[in-house]
Amino acid sequence: MTELQHPPEVAEHGGRRRGRRLLMAATVVIVALVLVAGFGIAGHFGGSKSTATTPTSTGSKTGDAEAALNPAADGDQTAAISALQATLRTTPDNAAGWGTLALDYVDQARITVNPQFDTMADGAVKKSLALDTTDNFIGYAAQASLAAARHQFAQAKASALKGIAIDGYNAALYGILADAQTQLGEYVAAAGSVQKMINLRPQTPALSRASYVAELAGNLPSAVSLMTQARDAAGVPADTAFADYYLGELARNAGHPTQALTYYAAGLQVDPSYAALYEGKAKAEAALGQQTAAIADYTTVVSRVPQPQYVIEFGEYLQSLGKTAEAQQQYATFAVENQLFQANGVLLDSDPTLYYADHGNPAKALQFAKAGIKIRPFLEMDDAYAWALHVNGQDAEALTWSHRALATGMKNALFYFHQGMIEKSLGDKAAAVKDLTTALTINPGFSPLQAPVAKQALEQLGSAS
Repeated sequence: MTELQHPPEVAEHGGRRRGRRLLMAATVVIVALVLVAGFGIAGHFGGSKSTATTPTSTGSKTGDAEAALNPAADGDQTAAISALQATLRTTPDNAAGWGTLALDYVDQARITVNPQFDTMADGAVKKSLALDTTDNFIGYAAQASLAAARHQFAQAKASALKGIAIDGYNAALYGILADAQTQLGEYVAAAGSVQKMINLRPQTPALSRASYVAELAGNLPSAVSLMTQARDAAGVPADTAFADYYLGELARNAGHPTQALTYYAAGLQVDPSYAALYEGKAKAEAALGQQTAAIADYTTVVSRVPQPQYVIEFGEYLQSLGKTAEAQQQYATFAVENQLFQANGVLLDSDPTLYYADHGNPAKALQFAKAGIKIRPFLEMDDAYAWALHVNGQDAEALTWSHRALATGMKNALFYFHQGMIEKSLGDKAAAVKDLTTALTINPGFSPLQAPVAKQALEQLGSAS
């Protein structure tokens, strides 16, 4: 296991030698982890670590199209869209152009949290594929990306495979495929797609996915090493900030909020526009008791990028401080966002499931859980489904799904908390104590609302001895 914990360091920036060493390090980690874990591994790339730019392989059929599969930096997105729209007004038969515009719309939806851009992307995808289905791998990449954004992961997988059938040397398409396979719970296949991506292009997008492979297996040293290599391989500030954010997340999720802050600060030095870094800072500051700083950073991130996850996090932090009215404002924002997403064909799954489970609407939580587990049978949804079943009093079935959520070996404090509370309800005191203790050992500040509940539950179990 030495290779897993200490993969080779990257060599000098740039050059063929560095690429080969990155490839060797990541290959050893992925292959060894799959063999050791036995069950196969993948990462939650679609919701987390797939947002870095994804260059295509230099061996792909259409080298000139490399930029098409690279999302523009956030500040350049509007300009890129305007330029493409102008071009397509004069050359409306440009299939690749419509595909590229669709990709930009999907990315703009991510940046602005406005699902109407997904609707616009749908129109551009249809125009692209109506013009060409023979050589149009960019059109299929756009179709796959849009489907993933809408949490239609089976469609995303099918479209990515169609693109790969046209251009089997395109690293970006393997990244899209891996993301879809992961969300579908196809862990062995997803790990294989990440490996192909690394073989073609061992740079930030592939290495960050490999990092998550290691994280899901519970191998945090390898996860940190691979994400550090991803940072070293970054070619633009956004990719560096992306890697810094996830290095911070690895540290914070392991219960080291002070270390996490150093990564978030480093990322903001490189790219102050990278909004997720403010969310990471806010969570770490909250864990450290830095209330003023945490509120300021949460306010910044939800004003820039009001992702449902961020809005809920902010509301729950405010609620933990007794700021009930302010918390309710964030929850109201989430309710409106959820309706807007649904109206535009986007089904949120784990976020509303956990929100309604934790905020007094068990029936609605189970409604979202049942819908979500069908389209996204991934471990985060396994955990959310388990929790929804628990708050509806179905603890025996909930425990089965909780075990599935933890089957990869991932060290996730929230998952262990949920499992411990389910075991407590079932009367299995020893198992509940073990899992609740594990949750607080992994990350004592895993949730401003639920960490205190875990401590209280342990006290109750102790007094019942």
